[in-house]
Amino acid sequence: MRRLLPMVACLWLAGCASVGPPLPPSLELPKPPVDLHAARKGDKVTLTWTIPRRTTDRRIVRYLGGMEICRGIEPVLKVCGKPVGEVLRPANYKLTGKSLPNRVIASFVDTLPGTMQQEHPTGFATYAVEVLNTSGRGAGLSNQVHVPLLPTLPPFAGFAAKVTAQGVLLTWHCPENLAAKRAGIIYLFRIYRRALSDSNETKIADVNATECAADQSGGAIGHPANLPAGEDSFLDKTFEWQKRYFYWGAVVSVMAVPGKPPIEVEGDDTQQVKVFANDIFPPSVPTGLQTVSSGPGQAPFVDLIWTPDTEADLAGYNVYRRENGGPQKKLNSEPVKVPAFRDTQVASGNTYFYSVSAVDQHGNESARSEEASEMVP
Repeated sequence: MRRLLPMVACLWLAGCASVGPPLPPSLELPKPPVDLHAARKGDKVTLTWTIPRRTTDRRIVRYLGGMEICRGIEPVLKVCGKPVGEVLRPANYKLTGKSLPNRVIASFVDTLPGTMQQEHPTGFATYAVEVLNTSGRGAGLSNQVHVPLLPTLPPFAGFAAKVTAQGVLLTWHCPENLAAKRAGIIYLFRIYRRALSDSNETKIADVNATECAADQSGGAIGHPANLPAGEDSFLDKTFEWQKRYFYWGAVVSVMAVPGKPPIEVEGDDTQQVKVFANDIFPPSVPTGLQTVSSGPGQAPFVDLIWTPDTEADLAGYNVYRRENGGPQKKLNSEPVKVPAFRDTQVASGNTYFYSVSAVDQHGNESARSEEASEMVP
């Protein structure tokens, strides 16, 4: 009986086991990426893609090797050829065991050769990535992306910003013979702004820069007529007072393509300039002040009206009065919100001289208007 028990136990265990066909050996080839993206800035092309987590036979990648960067001028790359760069596996990636637990993005920055841009200005560079295993074998190329080879220009020199009463005046120096750089290409000067308290940038203008050294208009409203020769400008009126900003710009090359959207490539940025939009500028002086006194039988008063101030940051008005030969006295304790005021602290038989000023939300006060006089009957 004792001899039968081990035999029964073995038979029972054998009946419960699940034995399937043996799995074929894995080639351990990582699946090619399908989300390769490219972005060009100046002569730099930034490539990003997701590191594959599965092999071509749907197993977890265990033996990730390097990732080769492929570039060519043909529309479709058949093979990688000689890579222009390589990205190593992440430092925390183990040769055995499971893949990285989360989605991991790899990146590479390629520098476009100047000769390639000059020889193929209307063409495109084609990029792909091939992910290899630790034996140096891959399953083929990723999806392919195309980057225009349109040459870019260096950033304009002398970029500067100055706060004025009308807005932030941005100026820069225009290179000579910019229109003759390359036929068929127009140039824009793209201006960006970022508030110190914000991480996001805002494009505020695309100024036509193809002939900016010859045409000082620059397409900008409020462009000063007294700029030095060879300079252009743009007036930013969309900022907020009492905030700090960074400004910078980049030259954009644009080439028209028949039947297709234009090709556009942005060059490198100028240096950033920092400004504090401190409102120390008073509103404009009120105009059109008129006075009228009370009629017979009424309690004495003098009514004042004037032309409204249309500035966006207007807080109100101050009203001043003086008697003949006397000093001026402000009549209101708080800014008057409307362009009208009634003075009831007057006496019959006296003549009064009035003037008004405008006050903005930051306490800046304009000069006083021309006086208007009124005799109270």
